[in-house]
Formats: sequence, C-alpha cells, structure tokens
Amino acid sequence: QVQLVESGGGLVQAGGSLRLSCACSGSIFSFNSMGWYRQAPGKQRELVAEITRIGSTNYADSVKGRFTISRDDAKNTVDLQMNSLKPDDTAVYYCKVVVVTTAPKIRIDGYWGQGTQVTVSS
Repeated sequence: QVQLVESGGGLVQAGGSLRLSCACSGSIFSFNSMGWYRQAPGKQRELVAEITRIGSTNYADSVKGRFTISRDDAKNTVDLQMNSLKPDDTAVYYCKVVVVTTAPKIRIDGYWGQGTQVTVSS
C-alpha cells in the first residue's frame, strides 16, 4: 500500500512564494513519475508539473518560469517550488505518483494525495 502526504499549502499574497512537499511511503519498488496537479473551483483538474524516472520535466504553460519540480530519491519526496504566485494559481494542489509495486504481484499504479489548498490574494 502506498500513502502520499502533502504539505506546504496556505495563503499568500500575489508575488509571493510557497513550497509544496509530498512524502511517499509504502512498499514502492520504483517510481515511474511524480507530479503535481491542481483543481480550481469549477474547473477540470490539470497537470501542473511532473518529473519522470529519467529526470525529464514537464510544466503547464501557465507556470513555466515560475514553478520548479524536484525530487529526493533518498527520501521519496517530490517538491514544487512556486514563485511569483498569481491569483489564478489558487486551487487545491494534489500530489500524484505512478509507482511500481511488487506485493502481491508486480503492478504499475497511480496514487493521489488528499490535496492541499493554495490561495493567492491579489
């Protein structure tokens, strides 16, 4: 079983910064990808940033140049550094990982965290 715990959300003024962190635990053999998604009221959940097994990254156009995703393989964490925040960044942010597990069988599955609220005031 895989568990994800997000932290770092909160209320900031436009132009400020936040750092989100996602801690992953469980019987994880390896990670295929780790990423952050967000969902604003009345909108579809969307990809914000992801990092793959080989270290390549992808960002939503709206956050390029402002957000940076990183991971710590030793600690099984993935972070999202968010700078120059805008009111449009207000959303619930979700950590998502795609992992390989081996109990009881070898599987590849995606797992979601519970989400953390980010609110950016104008």
